[in-house]
Amino acid sequence: MKCPYCAHLGDKVVDSRESKEGEVIRRRRECLGCGRRFTSYERIDEIPYMVVKKDGSRERFERQKLLAGLLKACEKRPVSVASLEAIADRVESALQEKPEREMSTEEVGAFVMSELRVLDKVAYVRFASVYRHFRDIGEFMTELKDLLNVKEKD
Repeated sequence: MKCPYCAHLGDKVVDSRESKEGEVIRRRRECLGCGRRFTSYERIDEIPYMVVKKDGSRERFERQKLLAGLLKACEKRPVSVASLEAIADRVESALQEKPEREMSTEEVGAFVMSELRVLDKVAYVRFASVYRHFRDIGEFMTELKDLLNVKEKD
């Protein structure tokens, strides 16, 4: 930290206190150059993770929204909430690893579909039917055939 009086870069922390709300840390510092004391305030800046929608607009990533979609797809299926939380965790981890801190809805949907395909085939088909917006029964049947062909190979 640069001293506001002499611009020396060395200092020592004399006292640290957290604010009542716990959002800010107040530190009393002493410059190792001139010996004068000054106060610094530290707070954590949370940069939100963003999802880029199909129309190019951006909105905050909402874990609860993702979990709601997963729960809907897995309704009345033998899938634990813990496994759905794990999928949401993996989506968040993938988002955190991206340097731009954003992911397209296509990427999120494809990721979730690949996870559901392994976890529960019925939940996968439910999610895919909403996510992919099948235009007709033919597209839906093609997806089901692909799923059945993969299952037969297993």
